[in-house]
Amino acid sequence: MTDLELFARLIQCEAGGEGDNGMRAVASVVMNRVRTRVGEYGRYNTIPAVIYQEGQFNCARTTLGGRQNLQNIYNMNPTQQHYDIAQWAIGGGRLANLWQALWFFNPYSTVCRNFFPSEVGYFQIRIGDHCFYNPTDAYAQT
Repeated sequence: MTDLELFARLIQCEAGGEGDNGMRAVASVVMNRVRTRVGEYGRYNTIPAVIYQEGQFNCARTTLGGRQNLQNIYNMNPTQQHYDIAQWAIGGGRLANLWQALWFFNPYSTVCRNFFPSEVGYFQIRIGDHCFYNPTDAYAQT
């Protein structure tokens, strides 16, 4: 699987139901992680390294909580839209309102936490069902 196909599959799996901006936001987070040179993610400088980093993307796992996870990148069939968004992000495209977001999650509620995953990320914006978080100064020490 090429990096482009892997990325398109992740976009579809993580945000396929979130519309164009939701998928672009998730793609932006992946590329922000690829491009950062500080903190924990500074050690993961390729698309596969970011996607397969342990514990980061549920869609990169075939099991979750000891159960089979059928919503994973291996079961995705990305469309041209997913490939186009992946190409856009690889080419430097970013949603301006995300800044340098390194994290996102679906809180399954209308409220986003102020910090995620801990004090190293602060809430930036909600897009669709996902909350997006930028790094605090403390992140560089991770």
